[in-house]
Amino acid sequence: MQAKELPLIFDCQGEKLIGIVHQADSEAKTGVLIVVGGPQYRVGSHRQFVLLARSLALQGIPVMRFDVRGMGDSEGAQRRFDQLDDDIRAAIDCFMVSCPQLNSVVIWGLCDAASAAIFYAYQDNRVKGMVLLNPWVFTEQGAANTYLKHYYIQRLISRDFWAKIFGFKFNFVQSASSLLSLIKQAIHGGTSASTLDKLDQVGQNLSLPIRMRECFAKFADPVLLILSGRDLTADEFKDVVRTDPVWQALLAHSRVQKHDFAVADHTFSSAVWRDQVAEWTLNWIKQL
Repeated sequence: MQAKELPLIFDCQGEKLIGIVHQADSEAKTGVLIVVGGPQYRVGSHRQFVLLARSLALQGIPVMRFDVRGMGDSEGAQRRFDQLDDDIRAAIDCFMVSCPQLNSVVIWGLCDAASAAIFYAYQDNRVKGMVLLNPWVFTEQGAANTYLKHYYIQRLISRDFWAKIFGFKFNFVQSASSLLSLIKQAIHGGTSASTLDKLDQVGQNLSLPIRMRECFAKFADPVLLILSGRDLTADEFKDVVRTDPVWQALLAHSRVQKHDFAVADHTFSSAVWRDQVAEWTLNWIKQL
């Protein structure tokens, strides 16, 4: 099996986006669109996107990865992950022109790109699946609760923490101030634009986890969900699901396949973790 990498420039609302299509030597009808979230570059842990695309293409699955507006090499102003519908739609259009045998795509996203996929997927009947890694469901209250629950407890049983205390290298004043601030956020929450910035159809403010839940519920096709065990973003998502019966029911549906990757960090930054994610992705796509 051979794969060819084709660089592309395509239009989105009058601005130029940069993408790479990994064309596979096959007649596969489903391709994978990798949405790159957040301002980042293509080395280090985020080399994963390049290597994943090449791995899938060598297995006969066409892949496109691209920079949304305001990110990487693409033009335009930076946008939030919930404002990327036009970018994703333009990328799918370009992908299908470049690989005319395709009739459907799977959107693959990590963190805020996973959230962007959830916001978009139900609106486009060409999207027949999503691969979601550590979805971003940030709220100030949720983040504070997660940090208190998962970070501070781990710190208390950490050898380094106690070594700092007995070595007189621990800043009690700064740590106490930070802890009190987190407790306040965990109790009272917040109403900043980052967490309550959209209205639903009846004019009520909805938090990000609820907005994502409602979009997820509208998507009827298969989903692969991969959650890291050593990641506060994944911890916050798990906490949201744990306290929301509707989320629990959605993720318990037979269309959702879930992997809890206990040893992995947020970006699956080791070769072993990265290869495991690629294997899960490949096997899941073959089942579609």
